[in-house]
Amino acid sequence: MSRDRAVDALRAYAIGGVVLGHWLVTGLVLTGDGGLHQASPLTALPDLAPMTWVLQTLGLFFFTAGFGSTRSLARCPRGAGGWLAGRLRRLLLPTVALLGVGAAVLLAATVVGTSDDTLAVALRLAVSPLWFLLPLVILVTVTGPLRVAVRRWGVARCGAPAVAVVAAVDLAVRLLPSGTDLPPVTVLAAWSVPYLLGVAHADGRLDGRRAGGTLAAGGAVALAALLALGYPVSAVGIPGAGVSNLNPPSLLVVALAVTQVGLGLLARPALYRLLTRPLPGAAVTEVNRSAVRIYLWHQPVLVAVTALTARSGLALPGLHTAPDGPGWVLARCCWLPLLAVVLVTVVRVGQPKSFRRGVSAGGDRRRQPGGGGVAGRSAECVPPAPQVYDHRRSGPPDLQEVIAVRDSDPPSRGRADGQSR
Repeated sequence: MSRDRAVDALRAYAIGGVVLGHWLVTGLVLTGDGGLHQASPLTALPDLAPMTWVLQTLGLFFFTAGFGSTRSLARCPRGAGGWLAGRLRRLLLPTVALLGVGAAVLLAATVVGTSDDTLAVALRLAVSPLWFLLPLVILVTVTGPLRVAVRRWGVARCGAPAVAVVAAVDLAVRLLPSGTDLPPVTVLAAWSVPYLLGVAHADGRLDGRRAGGTLAAGGAVALAALLALGYPVSAVGIPGAGVSNLNPPSLLVVALAVTQVGLGLLARPALYRLLTRPLPGAAVTEVNRSAVRIYLWHQPVLVAVTALTARSGLALPGLHTAPDGPGWVLARCCWLPLLAVVLVTVVRVGQPKSFRRGVSAGGDRRRQPGGGGVAGRSAECVPPAPQVYDHRRSGPPDLQEVIAVRDSDPPSRGRADGQSR
Protein backbone atom coordinates (compact mmCIF):
# COMPACT_ATOMS: atom_id res chain seq x y z
CA MET A 1 0.00 0.00 0.00
CA SER A 2 3.03 2.32 -0.14
CA ARG A 3 2.78 5.46 -2.23
CA ASP A 4 5.13 6.65 -4.94
CA ARG A 5 7.24 9.25 -3.14
CA ALA A 6 8.34 10.91 -6.39
CA VAL A 7 4.68 11.55 -7.25
CA ASP A 8 4.17 12.91 -3.74
CA ALA A 9 7.05 15.31 -4.38
CA LEU A 10 5.42 16.44 -7.64
CA ARG A 11 2.14 16.99 -5.80
CA ALA A 12 3.90 19.09 -3.16
CA TYR A 13 5.58 21.13 -5.90
CA ALA A 14 2.24 21.58 -7.68
CA ILE A 15 0.53 22.86 -4.53
CA GLY A 16 3.48 25.12 -3.74
CA GLY A 17 3.48 26.50 -7.28
CA VAL A 18 -0.21 27.35 -7.15
CA VAL A 19 0.12 29.05 -3.75
CA LEU A 20 3.22 31.09 -4.66
CA GLY A 21 1.83 31.93 -8.07
CA HIS A 22 -1.39 33.33 -6.64
CA TRP A 23 0.42 35.24 -3.90
CA LEU A 24 2.80 36.81 -6.41
CA VAL A 25 0.29 37.79 -9.12
CA THR A 26 -2.53 38.96 -6.83
CA GLY A 27 -2.09 42.58 -5.86
CA LEU A 28 -4.59 44.12 -3.41
CA VAL A 29 -4.35 47.90 -3.60
CA LEU A 30 -5.56 50.09 -0.72
CA THR A 31 -7.88 52.86 -1.94
CA GLY A 32 -8.53 56.25 -0.38
CA ASP A 33 -11.72 55.11 1.37
CA GLY A 34 -9.98 52.14 3.00
CA GLY A 35 -11.19 49.52 0.52
CA LEU A 36 -9.17 47.03 -1.50
CA HIS A 37 -9.26 46.38 -5.21
CA GLN A 38 -7.43 43.69 -7.16
CA ALA A 39 -4.58 44.29 -9.61
CA SER A 40 -1.93 42.14 -11.28
CA PRO A 41 1.81 42.86 -11.60
CA LEU A 42 1.75 41.10 -14.99
CA THR A 43 -0.06 44.13 -16.41
CA ALA A 44 2.86 46.46 -15.63
CA LEU A 45 5.59 43.82 -15.93
CA PRO A 46 4.80 41.66 -19.00
CA ASP A 47 8.39 40.38 -19.04
CA LEU A 48 7.49 38.26 -15.99
CA ALA A 49 4.99 36.22 -18.02
CA PRO A 50 7.42 33.31 -18.66
CA MET A 51 7.68 32.84 -14.88
CA THR A 52 4.07 31.69 -14.91
CA TRP A 53 5.23 28.55 -16.73
CA VAL A 54 7.02 27.51 -13.53
CA LEU A 55 4.30 28.54 -11.07
CA GLN A 56 1.18 27.51 -13.02
CA THR A 57 1.29 23.86 -11.97
CA LEU A 58 -2.35 22.81 -12.24
CA GLY A 59 -1.35 20.21 -14.84
CA LEU A 60 0.86 18.45 -12.28
CA PHE A 61 -1.98 18.73 -9.76
CA PHE A 62 -4.36 16.79 -12.02
CA PHE A 63 -1.59 14.35 -13.03
CA THR A 64 -0.91 13.40 -9.41
CA ALA A 65 -4.66 13.22 -8.76
CA GLY A 66 -5.06 10.72 -11.61
CA PHE A 67 -2.13 8.67 -10.35
CA GLY A 68 -3.34 8.62 -6.75
CA SER A 69 -6.94 7.82 -7.63
CA THR A 70 -5.96 4.93 -9.90
CA ARG A 71 -3.57 3.41 -7.36
CA SER A 72 -6.09 3.80 -4.55
CA LEU A 73 -8.96 2.30 -6.56
CA ALA A 74 -6.87 -0.68 -7.67
CA ARG A 75 -5.97 -1.58 -4.07
CA CYS A 76 -9.28 -0.85 -2.35
CA PRO A 77 -11.00 -3.98 -0.97
CA ARG A 78 -14.34 -2.21 -0.41
CA GLY A 79 -15.30 -1.91 -4.07
CA ALA A 80 -15.69 1.12 -6.31
CA GLY A 81 -18.67 2.54 -4.41
CA GLY A 82 -16.96 2.62 -1.03
CA TRP A 83 -13.76 3.93 -2.56
CA LEU A 84 -15.56 6.77 -4.36
CA ALA A 85 -17.44 7.78 -1.21
CA GLY A 86 -14.19 8.03 0.74
CA ARG A 87 -12.43 9.91 -2.04
CA LEU A 88 -15.20 12.47 -2.43
CA ARG A 89 -15.45 12.92 1.33
CA ARG A 90 -11.78 13.94 1.45
CA LEU A 91 -12.45 16.55 -1.24
CA LEU A 92 -15.79 17.95 -0.14
CA LEU A 93 -15.50 18.13 3.66
CA PRO A 94 -12.67 20.72 3.62
CA THR A 95 -14.67 22.68 1.04
CA VAL A 96 -17.76 22.73 3.24
CA ALA A 97 -15.60 23.87 6.16
CA LEU A 98 -14.14 26.69 4.06
CA LEU A 99 -17.58 27.88 2.96
CA GLY A 100 -18.92 27.79 6.52
CA VAL A 101 -16.02 29.69 8.05
CA GLY A 102 -15.93 32.09 5.11
CA ALA A 103 -19.62 32.91 5.46
CA ALA A 104 -19.18 33.63 9.18
CA VAL A 105 -16.15 35.86 8.54
CA LEU A 106 -17.91 37.79 5.78
CA LEU A 107 -20.91 38.32 8.05
CA ALA A 108 -18.68 39.62 10.84
CA ALA A 109 -16.81 41.87 8.39
CA THR A 110 -20.12 43.31 7.17
CA VAL A 111 -21.24 44.03 10.73
CA VAL A 112 -18.03 45.94 11.57
CA GLY A 113 -18.43 48.10 8.47
CA THR A 114 -15.93 46.68 6.00
CA SER A 115 -16.16 48.38 2.61
CA ASP A 116 -18.06 46.77 -0.23
CA ASP A 117 -14.94 46.71 -2.43
CA THR A 118 -13.03 44.69 0.16
CA LEU A 119 -15.95 42.29 0.66
CA ALA A 120 -16.26 41.76 -3.11
CA VAL A 121 -12.54 41.04 -3.48
CA ALA A 122 -12.56 38.69 -0.49
CA LEU A 123 -15.55 36.76 -1.79
CA ARG A 124 -14.13 36.48 -5.31
CA LEU A 125 -10.70 35.29 -4.17
CA ALA A 126 -12.14 32.84 -1.62
CA VAL A 127 -14.55 31.24 -4.09
CA SER A 128 -12.41 31.32 -7.26
CA PRO A 129 -10.20 28.31 -6.31
CA LEU A 130 -13.32 26.13 -6.03
CA TRP A 131 -13.60 25.82 -9.83
CA PHE A 132 -11.30 22.79 -9.69
CA LEU A 133 -13.88 20.76 -7.76
CA LEU A 134 -16.22 20.12 -10.68
CA PRO A 135 -13.67 18.72 -13.18
CA LEU A 136 -11.80 16.85 -10.44
CA VAL A 137 -14.95 15.22 -9.03
CA ILE A 138 -16.04 14.16 -12.52
CA LEU A 139 -12.62 12.71 -13.34
CA VAL A 140 -12.37 10.90 -10.00
CA THR A 141 -15.82 9.42 -10.55
CA VAL A 142 -14.86 7.95 -13.95
CA THR A 143 -11.39 6.78 -12.89
CA GLY A 144 -12.35 3.13 -13.36
CA PRO A 145 -13.60 3.52 -16.95
CA LEU A 146 -10.63 5.75 -17.80
CA ARG A 147 -8.26 3.06 -16.56
CA VAL A 148 -9.98 0.45 -18.72
CA ALA A 149 -9.85 2.77 -21.74
CA VAL A 150 -6.16 3.52 -21.27
CA ARG A 151 -5.39 -0.18 -21.02
CA ARG A 152 -7.36 -0.93 -24.17
CA TRP A 153 -6.48 1.95 -26.49
CA GLY A 154 -3.46 3.66 -24.91
CA VAL A 155 -3.14 7.11 -23.40
CA ALA A 156 -2.49 8.89 -26.72
CA ARG A 157 -5.75 7.70 -28.30
CA CYS A 158 -7.72 8.45 -25.14
CA GLY A 159 -6.32 11.97 -24.86
CA ALA A 160 -6.68 12.89 -28.54
CA PRO A 161 -10.45 13.68 -28.38
CA ALA A 162 -9.89 16.00 -25.40
CA VAL A 163 -7.12 17.85 -27.25
CA ALA A 164 -9.40 18.16 -30.29
CA VAL A 165 -12.16 19.72 -28.14
CA VAL A 166 -9.73 22.28 -26.70
CA ALA A 167 -8.42 23.11 -30.20
CA ALA A 168 -11.96 23.60 -31.51
CA VAL A 169 -12.83 25.99 -28.68
CA ASP A 170 -9.57 27.92 -29.21
CA LEU A 171 -10.48 28.37 -32.85
CA ALA A 172 -14.00 29.46 -31.96
CA VAL A 173 -12.69 32.05 -29.47
CA ARG A 174 -10.62 33.65 -32.22
CA LEU A 175 -13.24 33.49 -34.97
CA LEU A 176 -16.43 34.40 -33.12
CA PRO A 177 -17.19 38.00 -32.07
CA SER A 178 -15.68 39.16 -28.80
CA GLY A 179 -17.87 38.42 -25.81
CA THR A 180 -19.51 35.34 -27.30
CA ASP A 181 -20.36 32.88 -24.55
CA LEU A 182 -19.08 29.36 -25.13
CA PRO A 183 -19.89 26.29 -23.02
CA PRO A 184 -17.09 25.60 -20.49
CA VAL A 185 -16.29 22.21 -22.00
CA THR A 186 -12.54 22.86 -22.08
CA VAL A 187 -12.38 23.00 -18.29
CA LEU A 188 -12.97 19.25 -18.25
CA ALA A 189 -11.31 18.41 -21.57
CA ALA A 190 -8.05 20.26 -20.92
CA TRP A 191 -7.44 18.90 -17.42
CA SER A 192 -8.45 15.37 -18.41
CA VAL A 193 -5.21 15.15 -20.44
CA PRO A 194 -2.80 15.29 -17.44
CA TYR A 195 -5.29 13.20 -15.43
CA LEU A 196 -5.11 10.49 -18.11
CA LEU A 197 -1.31 10.66 -17.97
CA GLY A 198 -1.56 10.04 -14.22
CA VAL A 199 -3.85 7.05 -14.81
CA ALA A 200 -1.38 5.64 -17.35
CA HIS A 201 1.58 6.20 -15.02
CA ALA A 202 -0.21 4.39 -12.19
CA ASP A 203 -0.57 1.37 -14.50
CA GLY A 204 3.16 1.43 -15.29
CA ARG A 205 2.75 2.72 -18.85
CA LEU A 206 4.99 5.77 -18.45
CA ASP A 207 7.94 4.22 -16.63
CA GLY A 208 11.45 4.87 -17.84
CA ARG A 209 13.24 7.92 -19.13
CA ARG A 210 12.01 7.39 -22.69
CA ALA A 211 8.39 8.16 -21.79
CA GLY A 212 9.36 11.24 -19.80
CA GLY A 213 11.64 12.48 -22.55
CA THR A 214 8.96 11.98 -25.19
CA LEU A 215 6.37 13.94 -23.19
CA ALA A 216 8.79 16.75 -22.34
CA ALA A 217 10.07 17.12 -25.89
CA GLY A 218 6.61 16.85 -27.45
CA GLY A 219 5.17 19.39 -25.04
CA ALA A 220 8.05 21.81 -25.62
CA VAL A 221 7.64 21.60 -29.41
CA ALA A 222 3.90 22.22 -29.03
CA LEU A 223 4.57 25.24 -26.80
CA ALA A 224 6.94 26.76 -29.37
CA ALA A 225 4.44 26.18 -32.18
CA LEU A 226 1.54 27.72 -30.23
CA LEU A 227 3.58 30.80 -29.33
CA ALA A 228 4.47 31.18 -33.00
CA LEU A 229 0.73 31.07 -33.79
CA GLY A 230 0.11 34.04 -31.50
CA TYR A 231 -0.99 32.47 -28.21
CA PRO A 232 -0.34 34.68 -25.15
CA VAL A 233 2.91 33.96 -23.32
CA SER A 234 1.39 34.06 -19.84
CA ALA A 235 -0.03 30.78 -18.57
CA VAL A 236 -2.48 32.70 -16.37
CA GLY A 237 -5.00 35.40 -17.13
CA ILE A 238 -3.94 39.06 -17.22
CA PRO A 239 -6.54 41.74 -16.43
CA GLY A 240 -7.40 43.66 -19.57
CA ALA A 241 -5.98 41.09 -21.99
CA GLY A 242 -8.26 40.07 -24.81
CA VAL A 243 -7.43 36.34 -24.67
CA SER A 244 -6.51 34.21 -21.66
CA ASN A 245 -4.76 30.85 -21.68
CA LEU A 246 -6.48 29.81 -18.46
CA ASN A 247 -10.06 31.01 -18.77
CA PRO A 248 -10.99 28.95 -20.69
CA PRO A 249 -7.99 26.55 -20.70
CA SER A 250 -6.25 26.68 -24.07
CA LEU A 251 -3.95 24.35 -25.98
CA LEU A 252 -0.96 26.18 -24.51
CA VAL A 253 -2.05 25.16 -21.01
CA VAL A 254 -2.42 21.54 -22.17
CA ALA A 255 1.04 21.61 -23.80
CA LEU A 256 2.50 23.14 -20.64
CA ALA A 257 0.92 20.39 -18.52
CA VAL A 258 2.35 17.66 -20.77
CA THR A 259 5.79 19.29 -20.63
CA GLN A 260 5.70 19.53 -16.84
CA VAL A 261 4.64 15.89 -16.51
CA GLY A 262 7.48 14.81 -18.80
CA LEU A 263 10.04 16.80 -16.83
CA GLY A 264 8.63 15.40 -13.60
CA LEU A 265 9.03 11.83 -14.85
CA LEU A 266 12.61 12.58 -15.91
CA ALA A 267 13.32 13.97 -12.44
CA ARG A 268 12.15 10.85 -10.59
CA PRO A 269 15.65 9.56 -9.66
CA ALA A 270 16.65 12.98 -8.34
CA LEU A 271 13.40 13.26 -6.37
CA TYR A 272 13.94 9.88 -4.74
CA ARG A 273 17.45 10.92 -3.69
CA LEU A 274 16.15 14.22 -2.34
CA LEU A 275 13.45 12.55 -0.27
CA THR A 276 15.92 10.31 1.52
CA ARG A 277 16.89 13.41 3.47
CA PRO A 278 14.82 13.95 6.62
CA LEU A 279 13.75 17.56 6.08
CA PRO A 280 12.54 17.34 2.46
CA GLY A 281 10.88 13.98 3.16
CA ALA A 282 8.98 15.35 6.16
CA ALA A 283 7.99 18.51 4.28
CA VAL A 284 6.58 16.50 1.36
CA THR A 285 4.66 14.26 3.74
CA GLU A 286 3.07 17.22 5.52
CA VAL A 287 2.12 18.99 2.28
CA ASN A 288 0.51 15.83 0.90
CA ARG A 289 -1.40 15.28 4.11
CA SER A 290 -2.97 18.76 3.89
CA ALA A 291 -2.90 19.40 0.13
CA VAL A 292 -6.61 20.19 -0.26
CA ARG A 293 -6.69 22.49 2.77
CA ILE A 294 -3.60 24.36 1.60
CA TYR A 295 -5.15 24.88 -1.82
CA LEU A 296 -8.48 26.06 -0.42
CA TRP A 297 -7.16 28.42 2.25
CA HIS A 298 -4.18 30.17 0.63
CA GLN A 299 -6.24 32.95 -1.00
CA PRO A 300 -8.42 33.66 2.08
CA VAL A 301 -5.18 33.95 4.10
CA LEU A 302 -3.84 36.55 1.65
CA VAL A 303 -7.06 38.58 1.88
CA ALA A 304 -7.23 38.32 5.68
CA VAL A 305 -3.64 39.45 6.25
CA THR A 306 -4.00 42.30 3.77
CA ALA A 307 -7.36 43.48 5.13
CA LEU A 308 -6.33 43.32 8.79
CA THR A 309 -3.08 45.24 8.24
CA ALA A 310 -4.98 47.80 6.13
CA ARG A 311 -7.01 48.81 9.19
CA SER A 312 -3.92 50.60 10.49
CA GLY A 313 -4.35 53.12 7.68
CA LEU A 314 -0.82 52.60 6.37
CA ALA A 315 -0.20 51.45 2.79
CA LEU A 316 2.50 48.83 3.32
CA PRO A 317 4.77 48.25 0.28
CA GLY A 318 4.11 44.93 -1.45
CA LEU A 319 0.89 44.41 0.46
CA HIS A 320 -1.30 47.48 -0.15
CA THR A 321 0.56 49.35 -2.90
CA ALA A 322 -0.01 49.11 -6.65
CA PRO A 323 1.99 46.31 -8.36
CA ASP A 324 3.66 48.65 -10.84
CA GLY A 325 7.32 47.69 -10.81
CA PRO A 326 10.10 45.32 -9.68
CA GLY A 327 10.12 46.98 -6.27
CA TRP A 328 6.62 45.69 -5.61
CA VAL A 329 7.66 42.14 -6.49
CA LEU A 330 10.64 42.35 -4.11
CA ALA A 331 8.46 43.75 -1.33
CA ARG A 332 5.83 41.05 -1.88
CA CYS A 333 8.53 38.37 -1.58
CA CYS A 334 9.37 39.80 1.84
CA TRP A 335 5.76 39.19 2.93
CA LEU A 336 5.72 35.56 1.80
CA PRO A 337 7.15 34.12 5.07
CA LEU A 338 4.39 35.79 7.11
CA LEU A 339 1.72 34.53 4.72
CA ALA A 340 3.22 31.03 4.92
CA VAL A 341 3.21 31.04 8.73
CA VAL A 342 -0.44 32.12 8.83
CA LEU A 343 -1.40 29.50 6.25
CA VAL A 344 0.36 26.71 8.16
CA THR A 345 -1.39 27.79 11.35
CA VAL A 346 -4.82 27.81 9.69
CA VAL A 347 -4.25 24.42 8.06
CA ARG A 348 -3.05 22.80 11.28
CA VAL A 349 -6.03 24.14 13.21
CA GLY A 350 -8.34 22.59 10.62
CA GLN A 351 -6.65 19.18 10.68
CA PRO A 352 -8.25 16.21 12.47
CA LYS A 353 -6.92 15.73 16.00
CA SER A 354 -5.39 12.38 15.07
CA PHE A 355 -3.25 14.07 12.41
CA ARG A 356 -2.10 16.76 14.82
CA ARG A 357 -1.19 14.19 17.48
CA GLY A 358 0.80 12.26 14.89
CA VAL A 359 2.70 15.37 13.88
CA SER A 360 3.44 16.47 17.43
CA ALA A 361 4.66 12.98 18.28
CA GLY A 362 7.14 13.02 15.42
CA GLY A 363 4.98 11.46 12.72
CA ASP A 364 3.90 7.91 12.07
CA ARG A 365 6.00 5.20 13.65
CA ARG A 366 5.75 3.03 10.54
CA ARG A 367 8.33 4.92 8.47
CA GLN A 368 8.90 3.90 4.89
CA PRO A 369 11.96 4.51 2.72
CA GLY A 370 12.18 8.03 1.37
CA GLY A 371 10.49 9.78 4.27
CA GLY A 372 7.11 8.08 4.14
CA GLY A 373 4.70 7.99 7.02
CA VAL A 374 1.01 8.47 7.22
CA ALA A 375 1.12 9.73 3.65
CA GLY A 376 2.71 6.46 2.63
CA ARG A 377 -0.56 4.59 3.05
CA SER A 378 -3.78 4.77 1.11
CA ALA A 379 -6.15 6.81 3.23
CA GLU A 380 -9.28 5.08 1.99
CA CYS A 381 -8.20 1.48 1.67
CA VAL A 382 -6.01 0.19 4.48
CA PRO A 383 -7.40 -3.17 5.63
CA PRO A 384 -6.99 -4.05 9.30
CA ALA A 385 -3.74 -5.84 10.08
CA PRO A 386 -4.15 -9.57 10.71
CA GLN A 387 -3.56 -10.86 14.23
CA VAL A 388 -1.54 -14.07 14.50
CA TYR A 389 -1.19 -16.03 17.75
CA ASP A 390 1.52 -18.53 18.62
CA HIS A 391 -0.20 -21.89 19.21
CA ARG A 392 3.04 -23.45 20.48
CA ARG A 393 3.04 -21.44 23.67
CA SER A 394 0.95 -22.04 26.77
CA GLY A 395 -0.72 -19.28 28.69
CA PRO A 396 -2.29 -16.14 27.30
CA PRO A 397 -1.94 -15.85 23.53
CA ASP A 398 0.80 -13.47 22.46
CA LEU A 399 0.40 -11.24 19.42
CA GLN A 400 2.99 -12.23 16.82
CA GLU A 401 4.29 -10.50 13.73
CA VAL A 402 3.46 -11.84 10.27
CA ILE A 403 6.23 -13.13 7.99
CA ALA A 404 5.31 -13.09 4.31
CA VAL A 405 6.99 -15.66 2.05
CA ARG A 406 6.66 -16.73 -1.55
CA ASP A 407 5.55 -20.23 -2.47
CA SER A 408 8.27 -20.30 -5.12
CA ASP A 409 11.01 -19.71 -2.55
CA PRO A 410 11.45 -22.85 -0.36
CA PRO A 411 14.57 -21.47 1.40
CA SER A 412 12.55 -18.43 2.46
CA ARG A 413 9.85 -20.66 3.91
CA GLY A 414 12.45 -22.64 5.73
CA ARG A 415 13.95 -19.52 7.26
CA ALA A 416 10.50 -18.26 8.21
CA ASP A 417 9.50 -21.55 9.78
CA GLY A 418 12.63 -21.50 11.84
CA GLN A 419 11.89 -18.13 13.36
CA SER A 420 11.02 -18.14 17.05
CA ARG A 421 8.25 -15.59 16.40
